[in-house]
Amino acid sequence: MTEPRERLDWDDELEEPGLRDGDEDGDGAAPAALVDDDDGWPEPDQHAAGELEIPDGVAVLEGEPRGGRRAVGVVVSRFNGEITNRMLARALEELEDAGVSRAAVTVMPVPGAFELPLGAMALAKTRRFACVVALGCVVRGETPHFDYVAGEAASGLQLAALETGVPVSFGVLTVETAEQAEARIDRAADAVRGALEMADLFAQLRNAANG
Repeated sequence: MTEPRERLDWDDELEEPGLRDGDEDGDGAAPAALVDDDDGWPEPDQHAAGELEIPDGVAVLEGEPRGGRRAVGVVVSRFNGEITNRMLARALEELEDAGVSRAAVTVMPVPGAFELPLGAMALAKTRRFACVVALGCVVRGETPHFDYVAGEAASGLQLAALETGVPVSFGVLTVETAEQAEARIDRAADAVRGALEMADLFAQLRNAANG
């Protein structure tokens, strides 16, 4: 017999977050695919160490996560608001640390992660923003809903960037549990840094082409 787990409610909003019970297999242990069984393979949340090394003799064009006078759009999901509230706050902190003033930031709330690509596309098409940061959270439930929403959010945000030429960063958590989402709030800051780096890179590329 399965025991209940907590997962984020469909009715969570940015202003009034909440939790409700769902289902979890077994005794709460992580699924087998997520456990390091000492076979030499790292756990899924680990990444290969090391920095990119570029050989000498080639031209290098590299951006930096700096804001300056850049305007930034942030599209954020109201769904799973207990998490996305905190992601938004963390993103705004990172933008401020990078030198982007609050007056240069426009926040667009949307109903859920499925609507993030449309919101990002709308912001990018205005040509007012150097980059767009997309923030959301999708928690796996009992139906295939998770797979459809997470996949469409990822492909849609990429499409928004490709069609407009405006960098759109993927700050959408796709997790198994609310606890995993809690541990990954700082991914919002990663998304901000990625967006600003690409915006700076594109600015350098334009300057080089016009020079």
